[in-house]
Amino acid sequence: MIFFRKFRVLILMVFLLACTMHIMIDLLPKLEKEAAGAESGDGGCQCAHHPAGESQGWAKQPAMPAAEAGWPNKHTLRILQDFSNEPSSNLTSHSLEKITAAAERAQSLGQTKAPAGKADDHKPLMGAAGAVRAVPAPGASRLLALFEHPLYNVELPSLTNDDTLFNVNTDIRFYNKANGNQGWQNEEGNEEEEEEEEDEFSPKEEATAESYPNWLRFHMGINRYEMYSRHSLVLDALLKDLATQEVTSVAMKSGGTQLKLIMTFQNYGQGLFKPMKQTREQETPPDFFYFSDFERHNSEIAAFHLDRILNFRRVPPVAGRLVNMTREIRDVTRDKNLFKTFFISPANNLCFYGECSYYCSTEHALCGKPDQIEGSLAAFLPDQNLAKRKSWKNPWRRSYSKRKKAEWEVDQDYCDEVKKTPPYDRGTRLLDVMDMTIFDFLMGNMDRHHYETFEKFGNDTFIIHLDNGRGFGKHSHDELSILVPLIQCCRLKKSTYLRLQLLAQDEYQLSSLMEESLLQDRLSPILIQPHLQALDRRLRLVLQVLAGCIEKEGYGNVLEEDVGGDPKATQRTPGHR
Repeated sequence: MIFFRKFRVLILMVFLLACTMHIMIDLLPKLEKEAAGAESGDGGCQCAHHPAGESQGWAKQPAMPAAEAGWPNKHTLRILQDFSNEPSSNLTSHSLEKITAAAERAQSLGQTKAPAGKADDHKPLMGAAGAVRAVPAPGASRLLALFEHPLYNVELPSLTNDDTLFNVNTDIRFYNKANGNQGWQNEEGNEEEEEEEEDEFSPKEEATAESYPNWLRFHMGINRYEMYSRHSLVLDALLKDLATQEVTSVAMKSGGTQLKLIMTFQNYGQGLFKPMKQTREQETPPDFFYFSDFERHNSEIAAFHLDRILNFRRVPPVAGRLVNMTREIRDVTRDKNLFKTFFISPANNLCFYGECSYYCSTEHALCGKPDQIEGSLAAFLPDQNLAKRKSWKNPWRRSYSKRKKAEWEVDQDYCDEVKKTPPYDRGTRLLDVMDMTIFDFLMGNMDRHHYETFEKFGNDTFIIHLDNGRGFGKHSHDELSILVPLIQCCRLKKSTYLRLQLLAQDEYQLSSLMEESLLQDRLSPILIQPHLQALDRRLRLVLQVLAGCIEKEGYGNVLEEDVGGDPKATQRTPGHR
């Protein structure tokens, strides 16, 4: 009996010791946090945040706690890491689990180093709410050095009312009213809700442009020559909005071969969401036709950054976003056709497939882990009721047939006919198509069947580079047929040629510039190294083609002089010298 009593006492002591250790382990993080707070001078205060004293404008979201303002806290990030290493995961090894390292790398490239002895213990993650991008020290950023180069700072002609898409004093005042009837709204009550809110939130005529939401300021900045200016103050704010604004409604976009969603935000802006379908490491299968290839969300993001680096500025702003499919799609959609396609997979993940021509079935469902999915969000262009766009068939459009070839594929003199056909017989249109050709070749995009322009500006305006989801599919293959327009026509703007030469120099290097620029996105890294290396290789191929053209036809006959700063200087016929 004495032995059993002693044994019970021993078991009880072990149990009490284990409980004590668990309690200490639970309290240790809190004690460390209080100690750190005492050292920093805040006494470890855990006071609640009181936003009552802050201004709550209609386009402003309430301030978020520090743990919610940027990316997930360590606990949330760890949960996401647990499933992101699975081969079939939407969140690949190039996603959330590397966000911290990517953010630190971006800041080391884009910010000056803190003086010795003054380490910054509270460095914000890239894109965190309220973070301000600091000006890097001279030589610290290739991207900053590139944008300061004279070739990237050519002044545009003075803009008149005919050169701007909107007149602030007339068009913008009625912007919401004209935008109230969206063609994609397929549920009753949507339009009524818009009308009820219209009077309260419509910008007033006397209001300043700075008081408008960022998406509207972006629309106001569109002009005859560019989608946005090189030094646009609204661009970074708009990209942040795309990645962080609260989603209030979701609907499927009609048309198109693959699923796209229209997301409406708390500030009444809208974005086109393309969900992740492939991991960054996957290449397009060699037996796939270009017209049945997947659309990649990271291609949309990378195309926007490439377009900026080439100084075209013809792609609407695009940002990556990690979307909660439950809270930000399923629970806010009013589209019954979309809602009914949601289901729980055998792996207990939330999935949906929507409605579209290709890949919208249970077998090709988009599944979260468990309900988180990456995607690209592109800023909407102005509504067609306010700013009509004209769609043009690309002269070098592919046949989109498994057997037939397009005319340009069999006729080497095809460009001679194009040069005689309006609008390619005058102005910069043919030269803009050459810019687009180079842009597509660098990405490996074979799916440029149409392009658009703003009707207000007639034929004397830039080409809008829309729908870039089928780029960056094969880093191991360079599709030379994309360069056929340049090979056949041997025409290019001199400014484009000089910038391509600049980007080929070791001092800048296109792949390094892209890598640095893409680090600014929340889903960074966007492209794996083989795709970045392919950019440099393809750039050399473009310059080789141009060198051959210059040798054959002469420098002055190939390159159109436009570096004087006046885009109207190229209004003479590009095809006839």
